[in-house]
This record gives sequence, structure tokens and C-alpha cells, in this order.
Amino acid sequence: MTGHEGHGAPRILMVLTSHDQLGDSGIKTGYWLEEFAAPYYTFLDAGATITVASARGGRPPVDPASTSPEALTEFTARLAEDEDAQEVLAATERLSDVSASEFDAVFYPGGHGPMWDLTNDATSIALIEEFFTTGKPVAAVCHAPAVLTRVQVDGSPLVRGRRVAGFTNEEEAAVGHTAHVPFLLEDELTRLGGAYEKVANWQPYVVTDGLLVTGQNPASSEPAAKALLALLISVPATQ
Repeated sequence: MTGHEGHGAPRILMVLTSHDQLGDSGIKTGYWLEEFAAPYYTFLDAGATITVASARGGRPPVDPASTSPEALTEFTARLAEDEDAQEVLAATERLSDVSASEFDAVFYPGGHGPMWDLTNDATSIALIEEFFTTGKPVAAVCHAPAVLTRVQVDGSPLVRGRRVAGFTNEEEAAVGHTAHVPFLLEDELTRLGGAYEKVANWQPYVVTDGLLVTGQNPASSEPAAKALLALLISVPATQ
């Protein structure tokens, strides 16, 4: 018997940023709405049990740019009408109050916010390390692969030698935030020894390497969630 056959619904932790400023620019940021909404409903419609946490708990900040008309999708429209989901987002759990042992996988939505808080958050780093060392999948999309850059496995960077994707230097330049971010994600993943991959700007692209799933940009959110679900079918469920 593989995956979750006979084990009930997979339990997925989604982790959001609590950071709301692009450095000292005065520009608001947070999590990217589509990067939460698409995976949330992909998981929910697959029968998963979802827990949403954030660095500080409570209501996490949403990037205002992700609520603009051109950024909205069928998933964000569904979220806007979903009272249950709105209640979840209004009172996310504090990340330090959750345990990796309670979940079968973790998914980090992007937005620029995670580059400041979750990337350097000791709780998040330890959580990802525990997921990996206990054989549980980890997924991150767009800017959220930044949360992997301080994670060590067996004494070396988690991303070293692994195929990874994430927001590209060109995409960062296109949104005008190259000078605002603490580092360029493409450069940092490469510097750490990751086998960084990308396709044309704004096109969906997801890479799965072992237990690690990474996606390039907002369009990669739904396929990244589906890739994580595929891993859950192929790895043993938590007892």
C-alpha cells in the first residue's frame, strides 16, 4: 500500500509570510493571493486537510499588487466568496505553534514577503529540515523558494545539487523590485549550488527533485500544488 490509501486525507501545512514591506522602500508587500488561492483549492478539492500558519499568526498581509484586476483568477474569485477560507486567513496559526509531525507535506506560497521573514526564521528553517529528514515533501513557489536558502541537510545547503526553480532575475526586473529585495532569488539559489532552471517569463514551470517541489512564478502555483499531491501519492503517509 502506498501513499494515503487507507490513511485518510493527507494533512498539508501552508505557511504564509507576516512581512508587509519591501525593505525600506515604503512599498507594501506580503503573500501573493493567487499563490495561496490556487494551491489551497487544489488541495481542498483533492480531499486534503489544510492548516494555514504564518510567521506571527493572525491575519497575514496580502500583497496589494496581487489583488489588482490583472492578477485575479478563478481561484482568487472563489476565495473572495468563501467565508470559511476568509475565516482561516483572518486567524492563521502561529508557525511556532505547529509541529511537522502533524503533517504529511508543507507548501510555501510566495509574494516578496517571505524573502525577509521566513527565509531567516529559525522555526521555519527547522520545520523544513524536519520535513526532509522524515521523508515528507516540501513545496515552494515564486519567491518562496527563498525559504530554502538557509536550510541545511547533512551539513550542506538543501538546494545544493538539487534541481530548483523560482522567480527569475528577469521577472524581478520586470516588476521593478530588483533594488528592493535582499537578494535576487535566481542568483542565490545558483550561488548555493542549486541546479537552477527556468523558462520564459510568466510561463508556468515546476521542478520536482526528490521530495522538493519548486515553481517559478504565480502561474506555477496550481501545477506546483498538483506536483506536491503527486508526491503524496508515492510516499508513505505519517502514522
